[in-house]
Amino acid sequence: MTFDQIALFLGAAFLLALAPGPDNLGVLALGISRGRAEALGFALGCAAGCINHTLLAVLGVSALIAASPLAFKVLQMAGAAYLIWIGIQALRSRGTSLARNRAPQAGSGFRPYFMRGLIANAINPKVGLFFLSFLPQFVRHSGWSTPAQLAAFGALFAVMAALVFGTFAMAAGPIGTWLRRRERVTVWLDRTTGGLFVGLGLLTAGGIR
Repeated sequence: MTFDQIALFLGAAFLLALAPGPDNLGVLALGISRGRAEALGFALGCAAGCINHTLLAVLGVSALIAASPLAFKVLQMAGAAYLIWIGIQALRSRGTSLARNRAPQAGSGFRPYFMRGLIANAINPKVGLFFLSFLPQFVRHSGWSTPAQLAAFGALFAVMAALVFGTFAMAAGPIGTWLRRRERVTVWLDRTTGGLFVGLGLLTAGGIR
């Protein structure tokens, strides 16, 4: 794995974690309505749930490679198309309102909300499909084996999500107030992320041989 390869992945993972979505807006809503402990628990639970999707991606992609290199290329093409579709949806977004994302209720403290975040993320099939499409786009057929690269990228994504979501949790009050007054900021975050994923999908599709 090269420095450029890792840097590109970390940049994409950072923008994805930063872009408004159910996880980070849920963290913000929890921080405002319940407190930092609950928000931090939910944030780290969501990040930990990424490990489950990483394992599924490693096993699924490895099985495809063992069965047929052609099948892996088909997966890459399908993944490229999926990333372009995600990018187009983000580019068309009108922004995401914090007020429309309700914080999970019942229970209190770090642990209950960690489990809520972990389970909510780990069993979400859309997140699983995203990981299966997203991680292989950064694999290079040299150096580390494909399963090792997928596992490393999945772990890096979980760490990045924990850092970004954890920051949101610790600063939920001020960030939430600021976003409610400037919802157009979420539009431009979505568009930046959308442009990234369209470009990544096009580069991937053009680079597959």
